[in-house]
Parts: sequence; C-alpha cells; structure tokens
Amino acid sequence: MIRAAIVGLGRWGRTLVNAIQDKSTEFRFTAGHSRTSATAEPFCAEHGIAYYDDLGRILADPAVDAVVFATPHSQHGPQVERSAAAGKHVFMEKPFTLDVKSAERALDAVARAGVTLGVAYPRRFHPAMIELKTRIDDGRLGLPTHCESAQASPAGHFMPGGYYWRADPQEAPAGAMTATGVHNLDALIYLFGRIDEVYCLSLRRAMAQFEDTTSVLLGLENGMSASLYCSLVTAPTYRFAVYGAKGRAELSGQDPEEFIEYFESWPRVPAFQCCELLVKGQVFKKELPTSTEEPKKCAYWESDGTYHAKGLSHFACGRQHRMLLKSQAD
Repeated sequence: MIRAAIVGLGRWGRTLVNAIQDKSTEFRFTAGHSRTSATAEPFCAEHGIAYYDDLGRILADPAVDAVVFATPHSQHGPQVERSAAAGKHVFMEKPFTLDVKSAERALDAVARAGVTLGVAYPRRFHPAMIELKTRIDDGRLGLPTHCESAQASPAGHFMPGGYYWRADPQEAPAGAMTATGVHNLDALIYLFGRIDEVYCLSLRRAMAQFEDTTSVLLGLENGMSASLYCSLVTAPTYRFAVYGAKGRAELSGQDPEEFIEYFESWPRVPAFQCCELLVKGQVFKKELPTSTEEPKKCAYWESDGTYHAKGLSHFACGRQHRMLLKSQAD
C-alpha cells in the first residue's frame, strides 16, 4: 500500500482524492495540505486524511511514501526538489514546470535521490492512444507525414472574478497550453519523438486578461510536421489525427473529463463523425457512429480504400465521474 499525501486541495486536488480514496487496495491518501485550510481541513476529515498545516511536516513524516501535487504551476519545480530531497516519490500535475531550467533542476534532484517521479499525462494510457501507437509502430499507416490535434474547453467563460491563478499569464503562459494543449503535445512526443522547431500564435479573443486561443506549428526531428490548436473559450473539443503515406488514423470526440468537470448538462456528442481519404482521385467516405452509448472509436482508411474501425473504450458523456473511471479501467 502506497501511503500518499495530497498537496493542493482545490477543485482538481479534490477530484484526485475522490477518484482513488477507498477504491484501491494499493494506494491511499493519508495526509493533506493546502493553502486554504478553512475548506481543506473539513474535506480531509471527511475522507480520513490527516491535515497538515505545513508541507515541511508532510515531507518529514516517515509514514508518507509519496506526495501528489495539484498546485499552481510556478511551484512545481521547487516542490519536486524539496520532495525528492526528503526521499519522497512524487506525482506532479501537468505541466511539469514552466521552463527548461527548473525542469532540469527538478530532474537532477530526482536522480540524486533515487525516487520515482510521475507527471500527469494520462492520455498516454488511454486505450485509444495505445491502439493508435500500435498502428503507427507496426507500419499500417505508412510513413507518418503530419499530425493534427485540437483540444478545447469553454472553461474560460466560467472562471471566477478577481484573481484566479489559472487565469494568470505568469502561471498559465501561452493561452490554453497549460490547461489543455500540453496533453496533445505530450501525445505528439510519445508517438513521434522530439520536437525540433516551433512557431506559435497565441491570441486574446474572449478573455480580458488572458490569451485564450493558441495555434502552434511544429517540426519534428524525424522530419514530419504537426499542428496543435487549443482554446478555453469554445465548445468541448478533442481531435488527434495522424496522416501517413498509406492512410490516416483519428481519435475524435469530446473529452469526457473536461466535459463532466464543467458541464454535466452540455449537449451530447454528435450522432456520427465522418472519415474520408482521397485515394486515386476518389473520395472514400463512411459515417462512423459515435453515440454516447457506444464505444469510442479509432478509425482509419488504408490506401487501398479498406476501412477499419475498432471499439476501444467506453466514455459515456454525462455519466458520473466514477463511471468514467471504471470505464477507463476496463
């Protein structure tokens, strides 16, 4: 049993606790700390978590094996360094840090201490993403030429007034990148390797104090290109498409975690999506059912016009979060 502390008990920190507490025989939160003790302490008491008024006390407690952080982005690097120096394993929310130097210092501290570091990029483990990697690696799509991704949320319209660190450009630079874009950036690296060059346009379209819409064009070391779009001011969107010399594969559909977190009453996903590829001057097209009662799909065409669609994981929009977690585990 891993005995972990949770540091940062805002909206997302509480989501992490609710996702795992009393649901696992291998992991349990036993300690907690947050900047706002007035609300965090009662939450900890409700979930059987000892509340500490100082991070230092958590790091000095031999009964704590690991620390999970859901804290403002600028704090991540120093928190990893402190935890590693105390001999604690670390699970850090994304983004890891906000610049290369702080990331390198944190990684050096982890290496010196010999502890384990995890960063919250769960999309690598989604069944659809694993299936997509399999199809790329085994050559069914041919030589990858381009990757196109988009992820968006309307969260920017509903951020509270006054100071809110998620809307602070110092805590969340490059518009929606720290909130949504980094997931597809991590997937890009996971599937295709290191990035060689970057061109970015980040705009302030609907939010007064914050760049909310970001477009990025990337060149990868393997020679392919990629584009990434992310936004905090439009309808929930998720799309990740890979184009190869033999065909293309696409993961498409609303992100269920973002959807459930913000709008349980948002309209359901469309009844179908369309997958097409121009082969020898002819457009092949097929409607692919994607109702909320059916499995999520990974669909692609091969260059001979053969169509493939495989059910991968069941994400039922509008259901309770625990159902989504169970579905992902299945």
